[in-house]
Amino acid sequence: MTFVVTENCIKCKYTDCVEVCPVDCFHEGPNFLVIDPEECIDCTLCEPECPVNAIYAEDDLPEEQAHFLELNTELSKEWPVITEQKDPPPDAAEWEDKPDKLELLER
Repeated sequence: MTFVVTENCIKCKYTDCVEVCPVDCFHEGPNFLVIDPEECIDCTLCEPECPVNAIYAEDDLPEEQAHFLELNTELSKEWPVITEQKDPPPDAAEWEDKPDKLELLER
């Protein structure tokens, strides 16, 4: 099983989760983070660290967010690994809990 970053991360991109990951399975894109499912060891450390509740265990993934598993898999192959916490975007708080952000995802 793996953990999956979902829509709520788009344009928020808080990196608290990255700091606790023991296997460096997070990858960073322009306005979103993803988890490499091949690297994730299901340690559960990242999920509670996300301030916008954007990370789910694969088995707990809401049905409407299920496509994010495939998206995490795809983008983790393209984007670089991130291993240290960074400041969030200046407008991150404005994007918290906004619905329908998938179209805003920058690749």
